[in-house]
Amino acid sequence: MRLDWDVRGLELRTPLRISRSVMARRDAVRVVVSTDGLRGHGEVVTSAFYGLDAPTITSLLTGLRPVLAGLPGPEEALGALGDLPAGVRAGVDAALHDLIGLRRGVPVHALVGTPEWTDVATARTIGITSPEDAGAQAAELVGRGFPVLKVKVGGDDERDLAAVAAVGATGARVILDPNGAWTPEGTVRFVERVGGVPLDAVEQPIAPGTPDALAWVRERCPAPLVADEDAATVADVRALAGAVDGVNVKLAKCGGITAAMEVVAAAREAGLDVMLGCLVASSLGIAPAVHLTGHARWVDLDGHLLLAADPWSGIGGEDGVLRLTGAPGLGVVPR
Repeated sequence: MRLDWDVRGLELRTPLRISRSVMARRDAVRVVVSTDGLRGHGEVVTSAFYGLDAPTITSLLTGLRPVLAGLPGPEEALGALGDLPAGVRAGVDAALHDLIGLRRGVPVHALVGTPEWTDVATARTIGITSPEDAGAQAAELVGRGFPVLKVKVGGDDERDLAAVAAVGATGARVILDPNGAWTPEGTVRFVERVGGVPLDAVEQPIAPGTPDALAWVRERCPAPLVADEDAATVADVRALAGAVDGVNVKLAKCGGITAAMEVVAAAREAGLDVMLGCLVASSLGIAPAVHLTGHARWVDLDGHLLLAADPWSGIGGEDGVLRLTGAPGLGVVPR
């Protein structure tokens, strides 16, 4: 098998502000694995949080190239990615699953236990902003068909409360995401003050590393509590049993489709629901998680919708509903 790649920039429609950073663009490394005239595609996006820049990603792919060249097929290659950082592993894993689906003539979701596809609604993210802007964005998004909006918060409770109220006034259900910026006590106080806004979930309100504190919050929080940064591996998920209601499974965090299915199985064993989340990426980067939505309670796969120009298509979402074409593999195509 042959491994190739190229790098391009992804610009956001507007900068996305969360509690720990502001992002206006990132690089995306397109990964191509080819054999027998077929080409499987995946994507690795750069991330300061996960310590991945384009030179690091391409250097790791350079080291992987001779490994894949010596393997007979994509199935065998899936077991040869263990030492790569999770984000890089996820991109190559996606390309290999795409290639397997193409060879077998089936979409990726059929490879992971969901033979029939069902269209699914996705949440849409509103970054930290003024209450007026949050309300205007929410009204436009609800008008387009989005039933659930994720509101980024953290740093200014009064502004955030007003923004959440403005979003809730549009009729949207809300996921709160402080990206670990709150204290346990601050989380409880904030949720108590939200009032009548319907909360679908509160995601990773406190800094990771203290599952006992998450359990304390869960006992006092009327909305479902979902761990994100605290839930990267199977071991993490097992340790969270009883401390939260659900875990956010991001392929770039756990290592791809193969690892995600192991995390999903661990969550079920632990009695936890699954949220499927993502980083900002193109439709190529989001597509692998879309194929897993049959295993999730919450779907937050809107990274491609935040881009000024998505170089790929094939998963929908512009009207709040993710749709696949039924094509083999990941089912995405270049625009």
